Amino acid sequence: MVQSLNSMSMKSKYAAAAALLLCPLLNIIGFARADNPFVQTIYTADPAPMVYNDRVYAFLDHDNDGATTFVMTEWRLFSTADMANWQDHGSPASLATFSWSNANAWAPQVIARNGKFYMYAPMRHTTGQMAVGVAVSSTITGPYKDALGKPLVENNEIDPTVFIDDDGQAYLYWGNPDLYYVKLNQDMISYSGSIMKTSLTVAGFGPRTGSSTSRATSFEEAPWLYKRNNTYYMAYAANCCSEDIRYSTAPSVTGPWTYRGVIMATAGSSFTNHEGIIDYKGNSYFFYHNGALPGGGGYQRSACVEKFVYNSDGTIPTIKMTTAGPPQIGTLNPYVQQEAETAAWSQGIETEVCSEGGMDVSSINNGDYIKVKGVAFGTGAKSFSARVSSATSGGTIQLRLGSTSGTLVGTCTVSGTGGWQTWTTVTCPISGATGTQDLYLFIIYNYNWESDNYQRFRSYDYKLFSLYNYLQQSRWILPNALRALDGQALLVVHRELVNIPIRIIPNV
Repeated sequence: MVQSLNSMSMKSKYAAAAALLLCPLLNIIGFARADNPFVQTIYTADPAPMVYNDRVYAFLDHDNDGATTFVMTEWRLFSTADMANWQDHGSPASLATFSWSNANAWAPQVIARNGKFYMYAPMRHTTGQMAVGVAVSSTITGPYKDALGKPLVENNEIDPTVFIDDDGQAYLYWGNPDLYYVKLNQDMISYSGSIMKTSLTVAGFGPRTGSSTSRATSFEEAPWLYKRNNTYYMAYAANCCSEDIRYSTAPSVTGPWTYRGVIMATAGSSFTNHEGIIDYKGNSYFFYHNGALPGGGGYQRSACVEKFVYNSDGTIPTIKMTTAGPPQIGTLNPYVQQEAETAAWSQGIETEVCSEGGMDVSSINNGDYIKVKGVAFGTGAKSFSARVSSATSGGTIQLRLGSTSGTLVGTCTVSGTGGWQTWTTVTCPISGATGTQDLYLFIIYNYNWESDNYQRFRSYDYKLFSLYNYLQQSRWILPNALRALDGQALLVVHRELVNIPIRIIPNV
């Protein structure tokens, strides 16, 4: 199979020196659909967006596959310049960053100051209590290092949010079940004065609803503090369980707070939610999580984002979860360097640290794909290059426009390279890629049945009848194994004859 792609490039008919480099590896499974959740390679939660150098960066938790509780050991980072194509930057920090922690790498937030980046995150101290630590990096992508060697605050509460006011004073809020704040010093790794406890009143944070009435107000966790015009906003997860997202406003950063209502009602298969709100390129965006990916739920969550518009009085409208996500801002330029782990949608792929630097897309299986949205080909591209690796027999990369079964504009043949981190560059001609199009990198790999007598075909677009006929003509026997899996077609086949390598190209 084609296991990995490390870089890709296109050359214009009129600018032969210009190139698109999609670096790290591509490992792809599946077929395209809408663009929420904006990460499909792993389960993610508790999005904490920030704007830096004309990009949006989203720091996320990583929910482990198959977990039956909140088992998280690292944080992950993704970024975008157009709110459609997201680049995977890997893990900027993990529990190993903090020698005093042993579990629960939960909801972080990062802020820039003093030419550095400060990550505040809750985790379990070796004492057994939850605590908030702070890590620092000279670059936004990390790696981050523990700034103190101990917690910044430790009172068995979680979910920090950090904010720098117009006068330069920084504040850290956090809490569940209560809400606390401190004034951070200029160094961002210490604080002055006492830890203050916010008065949680019904007037300030709304009445408790639902079956859980152990707390007087709707405030549960996940505070998110920001300022717009002259008003301070405190968004938060409310009630339990399931949670919705609500907000309050105040004339000063420490209150008094006035309850304003629900932003996002309870929805989806996750019983928690966690918001982040930013402005970017003249638009407002609301980040949250649900359990929308296949196999998702309360412990396998998925980060999403929606565009919204404030009401004329500054209040926040009700925002619904969608699978469409926000519209793309502008287009993607294929004639400047891009990263291969940049995608608007993918299915089945994984990412990993690449031996050539950065991340790569790995574990590519037959029928996997990556969708890159809004690629501005202009008058046309004439070639496509990719850094690839394969420890087996390789395969092909089909370049299609509009969908996985759309117009075929190029095909790159990939041979085995002798190892998953042994890289080579392949180049193939491109024809018909003009204007602005969604580009699909669709993978077909070579089968060698000397080692595998069973395989799975996973795809939304297989023409099963045609594939059935093809397999019968190729002397295959179909067991009683055609069924639905995660909304996809799953076909398990067994070949009557063995030891004859065969390559199967689905009729898509």
